[in-house]
Amino acid sequence: MLYRLSGLFTVGLLAFVTAIEAPAEPVMEGFPPSPESQVTKANYLSAPFNRWAFSHASAPLSTLMVPRGGAIHSFEEKRDALDSYEASDGLSLARVFQDNYADSVLVLRGNTLLMEKYFGDASPTDHHLWFSMTKSLVSSLFGLYLEAGQVSLDEKPTRLIPALAESAFERVSVQHVLDHTTGLAFKENYTDLDSEFARFYGPALGMVYQPGAADVAPSEDVIYGVYDFLTQFVKPDRTVTPGNQFAYNSANADLLGWLLVTMSDQPLNQLISQHIWQRIGAEHDAFIAVDRAYMAVATGGFNATLRDAARFGMLIRDKGRFAGQQVLSESWLDEQLSVSPQAIKNMEQNPVYRDMPWRAYRNMWWILDPMAGEFCAVGIHGQVIYINRAADVVMVWYSSQPDASAAVSPHFLPKLNAARTLAQSLTSQEN
Repeated sequence: MLYRLSGLFTVGLLAFVTAIEAPAEPVMEGFPPSPESQVTKANYLSAPFNRWAFSHASAPLSTLMVPRGGAIHSFEEKRDALDSYEASDGLSLARVFQDNYADSVLVLRGNTLLMEKYFGDASPTDHHLWFSMTKSLVSSLFGLYLEAGQVSLDEKPTRLIPALAESAFERVSVQHVLDHTTGLAFKENYTDLDSEFARFYGPALGMVYQPGAADVAPSEDVIYGVYDFLTQFVKPDRTVTPGNQFAYNSANADLLGWLLVTMSDQPLNQLISQHIWQRIGAEHDAFIAVDRAYMAVATGGFNATLRDAARFGMLIRDKGRFAGQQVLSESWLDEQLSVSPQAIKNMEQNPVYRDMPWRAYRNMWWILDPMAGEFCAVGIHGQVIYINRAADVVMVWYSSQPDASAAVSPHFLPKLNAARTLAQSLTSQEN
C-alpha cells in the first residue's frame, strides 16, 4: 500500500516550489473572487497569495480553537517612541520591515508598546499562521510535565509511546528530540517532488496540497496522520550518532506534541488553552491547524494575533511569570540557554545554518546569545518572536516572504539584524 500511495502523490508540494504567476488584480478580489485572484489550498503558500492566506489560514486549512480566558492584559503605550529611530541606511524601523515582506511588527519593552505597525491589509484582529514558531510554544509546555516527574530528558520516548518501537525514535532520548539531534534518515525537502517529504509526510500533515490526499480513508496500512508517519515510516540514519548532528526536522516536534497529549490525555489545543492562552490575558482566541487525522499540528499549525503573540513572548522573556503568577516552569525556560559545546559544534557543522547568526538550537528555540538571554522562535516565510532578556525586549513580526527558508531568503536577516540592533540601542540608552 505504501508503494501505491507514493505513486498517487508524486506531484508533490506544488505550493512550495511552483512559480505561480501573480494575478493581474489583487488577491481575493470580488464576490466571489475572480479565478485569477482566488486563494486555494494549492497556492496558499505561494506569493502573492500567501499574504492573504497567512492571515486567514482557517480558510485553506482545517483548524481547532484555542480559547482565551480571563481579563485582557493591557499594555502601556508609547507608539511614537521609535518614530525617529533609524534602523539602517537612514531607513525607519517600520520601513525595513515593510520592505522585507513583513505583514506586521511589534516592539515591546517591559510592558510598554514602543511600536505596532500593520502593512497592506493586515490588521490587529488578524490571526497569522506561526508555522514553526509553534514548536517553541509546544516546547514551553513540556517543562510542566518534566517538573512534575512524568518524563525525563534522558529516557527514550518509547516508554510513553510503545508504538514507536522499531522506529527511528527507539534509539534516541527525549533531549535528542527537543534538540533535533535524532539522526533521522527522513529529510525535510521543499524542492524534490518525489521526496519522502512530498509523498508521505505532506499528505499526512494536512497543511500542503496533494491531489486526492483529502479523499484517502484511514486504514491499518495507510500513513493517514502524522502519528502514523512517525511509527510506520521514519527510520534512523545509522551513519549518525544521536546527539552529534543537528538536522532540523519537523518530525521531532510532531513527536513532542504526541508525548504531551499522551502524558496529559488531552488534545493539544486544550493544553495550550489551559496552560498558556487562558493565563496570559490574551485578547483573542487562537486556533491551530490539524493533520489529516484531525490531530493538532505541533510542528507548525498555530495561529494568533500579533499582540497575543507578544503576550506569549513576555511570558517566555519573564521566565514563565505573567501578571505575578508562575505560569510555566522557570527552570525549564532557563534550560534552553544552557548551551553545551556539542550544541555549538552541531550548529557550526550544519551546512544550512552555519552561516546564520544562530549560536545553537536548544529545546526547539533558536539561540543567538545565551549570556544576554537572546533567542527566537522562528517559522518559515519569516515569522519570528525575538526575545532579549538583557534588554527586556520582545519583538514579534509576521511576514509573507516568497521564500520559505530563513537560510536562503534575502528578506529574513535584514529584519533580524534590525531587531538585534534596536535591542542593543535601547540597552545603551539606559546605561
